[in-house]
Amino acid sequence: MENRTLQERMRLLPAIDKILSDPPGEALIAAFPRTKVVEALQEAQGKLREELKRENGSCPTRESLAARLVEIARSDLESRFSLSLRPVVNGTGVILHTNLGRALLPPSVVQHLTEVSTHYTNLELDLDSGERGHRSSHLEGILCDLTGAESALVVNNNAAAMYLILDTFARGKEVVISRGELVEIGGSFRIPDVLAKSGARLVEVGATNKTRLRDYEHAITENTALLLKVHTSNYKIMGFVETTSRESLAALGKERGIPVVDDLGSGALVDLSRYGLPREPTVQESIRSGMDLAAFSGDKLLGGPQAGIIAGRKSLVQEMEKNPMMRALRVSKLVIAGLESLLQIYLREEDLTAAIPFYRMVSRTPSELEETARALASRLQVVLGNEASVSVLPGTSEIGAGSLPTETLPTFLVALAPTSQKEEHWAGLLREQDILVRRCQGELLLDVRTILQEEQPLVLQAFSRIAKEEGPGEWNC
Repeated sequence: MENRTLQERMRLLPAIDKILSDPPGEALIAAFPRTKVVEALQEAQGKLREELKRENGSCPTRESLAARLVEIARSDLESRFSLSLRPVVNGTGVILHTNLGRALLPPSVVQHLTEVSTHYTNLELDLDSGERGHRSSHLEGILCDLTGAESALVVNNNAAAMYLILDTFARGKEVVISRGELVEIGGSFRIPDVLAKSGARLVEVGATNKTRLRDYEHAITENTALLLKVHTSNYKIMGFVETTSRESLAALGKERGIPVVDDLGSGALVDLSRYGLPREPTVQESIRSGMDLAAFSGDKLLGGPQAGIIAGRKSLVQEMEKNPMMRALRVSKLVIAGLESLLQIYLREEDLTAAIPFYRMVSRTPSELEETARALASRLQVVLGNEASVSVLPGTSEIGAGSLPTETLPTFLVALAPTSQKEEHWAGLLREQDILVRRCQGELLLDVRTILQEEQPLVLQAFSRIAKEEGPGEWNC
């Protein structure tokens, strides 16, 4: 067949009315609103004209152009109507991956969230009296039981918790903090910036690597509102180091009549050394040390939904509850339901490795991980054939979310080296299928620690599609 001129090829483009009356067009209308289908087909016509201009040696038929037009329109419609926030497979090995939503929720928590979100609830209703209640009451009792605090409240993240504390007690006043604890958290947010926005004035004491009790003592003035201790959970200072203990700082605050606040950051309720991790200060230890308030996150080492939790002296918590900012920082019924259900797991002293995904992931043994990796690698090699070489390598996993930043966990990785494409290209194709992996020296690395068992078929399907990927050129003569 001789090549057609551009004008001849353009005349073969089918009319939109014709497309809409044919079965492929009717299928689009059945799946999407008619007006959006028409818009998508019009945009597809423009794209197809540009394709025809580039395909100088092509000889399409009217039927092939109609099929291509529907294909472009369907792809655009599916993209437009797909949900932006969706599940992804985490093959990176970062357990609390901030970009991927941090902690996975336990099934029991998800079940309770479903019940609460599909029914009316007693969010702010006292069922005993029939009078209006307080949403904070659903969490205060259980938090006090677990932490030993007199009272507690919850806001939408730990930065909000610190802001509320500072805004309530230190606006226009001074807050004393060690220079070695001026932490920057995710997204370039810094403790000094939070302090400044709250209207408090920062008073730095000590040196980066050494801050003694007398440094705090000398900094206290009649305008000092708070003594602040910040747990450096996302970095460590090693070597010639000295810090002031919580007990000493709490005693100083009590002596001078100044509240002492402990920003614990990641917030552990259990001794992490049980699970092969270094010890982190627990919330219970902070309260027992005499800290007036302790603040921590809900979606890190706790293993729950995003939240900022404040536990401590009842009189101080009551003052914060009266702060007008509480209205802006309060959490929804879903956060309350998720957090309460999660805390019940701790209260019942259940096996955390069986009940909470974070603890299950950190507890997986190297031998178990190697067995999983080798089984997955074997299946991937069958799927990929000669398209890639597949092997199993030892590696390390990370906790993530700024928690235990210098600690890693031994793991096993499935390594894939494409034979005819760069690994960067394959990584992009995997992202299109909602699968995240590492890249290193020409290989794709999948850490099986963070890939759920039920997600393995999705991984195999994704690589199967890549292996069968067809290039362009369907109109060539």
